[in-house]
Amino acid sequence: MSDPTPVFDDLREESRELDLLVAELTEQEWARATPAPRWSIAHQIAHLHWTDRAALLAMSDEAAFRKFAEQALTSPDSFVDDGADEGARLDPAELLTRWRDGRQSLDRALREAAARHTRFPWFGPPMSAASMATGRLMETWAHGQDVADALGVVRTPTDRLRHVVHIGVRARNFAFAVRGLPAPEEEFRVEVRAPWGELWVHGPKEAPQRVTGPAVDFCLLVTQRAHRADLALTAEGPDADRWLDIAQAFAGLPGPGREPKAATPEEPGR
Repeated sequence: MSDPTPVFDDLREESRELDLLVAELTEQEWARATPAPRWSIAHQIAHLHWTDRAALLAMSDEAAFRKFAEQALTSPDSFVDDGADEGARLDPAELLTRWRDGRQSLDRALREAAARHTRFPWFGPPMSAASMATGRLMETWAHGQDVADALGVVRTPTDRLRHVVHIGVRARNFAFAVRGLPAPEEEFRVEVRAPWGELWVHGPKEAPQRVTGPAVDFCLLVTQRAHRADLALTAEGPDADRWLDIAQAFAGLPGPGREPKAATPEEPGR
């Protein structure tokens, strides 16, 4: 990315939109359960704050971050949950303030780092400032979806989804590798359509294996916020079809994903 400023601006706006969802919640609403097992709305915001702090640590103190990452690898199943639990125990007003302060600090650090063209350690491959911001935006959108679902809010899709699509496509081989599967040798063609009609494309036009469908559905799939059976995505080719079963845009172990919605007589399951 020649000029990473747009993704920094989009991350800031994605965070601001989620902030508007939670800013006026009561203490009881902060404790409301979300679709993620055991996680309340407070857990979702605490996790975003926890990861922002990890990003800041990676950008400011490589040795300290590597020690932090080693601790995470010793207990990968509980490390993230423990961080969310710790933040969720805070008073909601304090948690909100810490999340806002951390976002602002990360925003400044990303912009300063981009000017130096620096790369930083992370839980996967080293990241540029632009890649770090893209990952943070993807997580903010995904956990924001959990918050919106808990509150019964339908969010209006924005052009910022293109970043989630991008990281979902780029993470294809990781999704196979983290499950011990060989990555497909050939690229796929991915064609997803934004709600306002624009077509976002990745991969060679002549690729025999492809994925098509709504951009929102693709984002829900790769962040594991909806089951494939509930999404209007189509795969052509056996490897592309397999990918839609295991896709994940986030680092770490494979997640359990979401269960398909219960079928009704009026709307049979697919």
